Amino acid sequence: MVKIRLTRKGAKKKPFYRVIAADSRARRDGPFLEILGTYNPLTDPSEIKINTDRAKYWLSHGAQPTATVKKLLKIAGL
Repeated sequence: MVKIRLTRKGAKKKPFYRVIAADSRARRDGPFLEILGTYNPLTDPSEIKINTDRAKYWLSHGAQPTATVKKLLKIAGL
């Protein structure tokens, strides 16, 4: 099953996340199918950039977003 979830990037104490489509069995920072966008919680307000066309594609093909990503997609306008 494909999940839409976050993978952590950035230095220690300075998180930066990518929104990715990945196999649900893959580890958090492991292999992924596609990068869908980014999320930076350190800026004020938080910076969210998501390619909505590709996110819609993965959702229409049965991908399940995690709870956090579901909130981010809602903010991004999906």
